[in-house]
Amino acid sequence: MTVLQNKVASLSGAIPESVSRVAGEAAVEWRSEHAESGAYEHVRIVCPPTLDVWPVPKPIKSHLPGVKAFDPELLPDRLRDYVMDVSDRQQAPPDFAAVAGLCGIAAIAGNEVRIKPKAHDDWEVVGNLWGAIIGRPSAMKSPAMRAALAPVFALQEHARSDWETAKKEREIDAAMNEIGAKDAAKEAAKAMKAGDRERARSLIAQHMEGGEGDAPCPRLIVNDASVEKLGELLNENRHGLLLVRDELAGFLSRMGAEEHQSERAFYLESFNGDGSFTYDRIGRGTVCIERATVSIIGGVQPSRIAPLVRGAMSGVSDDGLLQRFSLAVWPDDLKDWGWIDRSPNTRARLAYEAAFQEIHIFARNLAEPVVMRFDADAQEMFRDWMVEIQAEARSGRLPGALESHLLKMPKAVAALSLLFEIIEGGREQVGVIATGRALDWADYLRGHALRLYGAGAVTAESGARLIAERRDQLPEKFTAREVQVKGWAGMSDRESVSSAIDLLVEAGHLRGELQTVGAVGGRPSIAYRWNPKLNNGG
Repeated sequence: MTVLQNKVASLSGAIPESVSRVAGEAAVEWRSEHAESGAYEHVRIVCPPTLDVWPVPKPIKSHLPGVKAFDPELLPDRLRDYVMDVSDRQQAPPDFAAVAGLCGIAAIAGNEVRIKPKAHDDWEVVGNLWGAIIGRPSAMKSPAMRAALAPVFALQEHARSDWETAKKEREIDAAMNEIGAKDAAKEAAKAMKAGDRERARSLIAQHMEGGEGDAPCPRLIVNDASVEKLGELLNENRHGLLLVRDELAGFLSRMGAEEHQSERAFYLESFNGDGSFTYDRIGRGTVCIERATVSIIGGVQPSRIAPLVRGAMSGVSDDGLLQRFSLAVWPDDLKDWGWIDRSPNTRARLAYEAAFQEIHIFARNLAEPVVMRFDADAQEMFRDWMVEIQAEARSGRLPGALESHLLKMPKAVAALSLLFEIIEGGREQVGVIATGRALDWADYLRGHALRLYGAGAVTAESGARLIAERRDQLPEKFTAREVQVKGWAGMSDRESVSSAIDLLVEAGHLRGELQTVGAVGGRPSIAYRWNPKLNNGG
């Protein structure tokens, strides 16, 4: 008997490497009697069915990269106290409200406020942001998001109320014009009888002049709209819109479907915020969106984000849609929940709301988009950081999806610098305080990006726990295929099942045994057995 090695090559990649770990430190080198035929050419270390040495089972646990706790100093003064107050009262990670609030500010500024991140170049960035808050179903994602976006909803409601008042006035004017038109028609008829055609024409013309018509209801937020309808709304609200989704996974999954690739292309374009988009439909005809600007914020569960991350990592969906969520945060769960029952901080709420209101007024009163630049010191800070991040991202040492994510960070940092400046009242140049805060966000977001692209481990842990909980529904010996056909949640594809089983093997809950080929031939397979120590409380 020899000590089991940690790796085992598989037959054409079909046999999981974890087969070699099935017996902990006790295993033997065993070759199939068919090895000479080449059927087991790559199989070196396996576990013979007769080996009964089992390790002590370990807890089923995957390891996600750590993230820094949210530092309140990441937020400008006008936002900080409200975000921390709401998060404390809700007992939610402050990361959720912070990211949602910044995406709300970005949507309020829209495409009316921009920055040129280089001193002389014409590269221009709209302060548009996409954010995702990742956490378990009970992590208070939706309440935190609603509280953070409350000023945006309030601004939209106020605009709608004004629009309804104006609409009533227009309806009254239209009714009065209709009465006037009838009177004018009578007077015109009299003029015609008198032979005064010019006066008759003048009377009719006065009441043929159309009014303003029904102006569209102003919008800031959309929740669920087809691309075609969203295009119409963007033409009516040229500053841009904020897409808010309580459950972002459904939106992302839809974007991954083959039949929705045209929608995906639209959203990819809308991220930049300064481009146009044209679509042609039989029903709606040709619609040209001059300013396609859509900010996005939504919540998502770890188990739902993992398949999307795998798609980005494997290259199946590597066009950068997921990487555009630069403000994707996945904080640790709160370890200590406390009963908090106190009045909200009114002063903090008013300061927070005032920041949104002032930016809204500033952006809506611009005749054309305002474009800012860094001041000299801030420019140097941004340049040094960008040179560093570009060198790292292009080093070839990072997974492709993470590399793409980092390469999109300069836009996010430039946008954050711009937004932090205007939040504090700046209207001309972006200074070192706003830029330094944005660079601190870059460091903070980097840790969350590493966790995001390690999300496959979360799926493996969830799947492993599910299989362990339902082991009585499986045969004494079972294959990965037998697990997959059960159709259990999150276990519908071979990759998810294999990852979950691999984790169970690593934890010593399962052992894989190579099944010999019968007389009729066929591919070799792996069957798994449960560690008997699980039944003995081991």
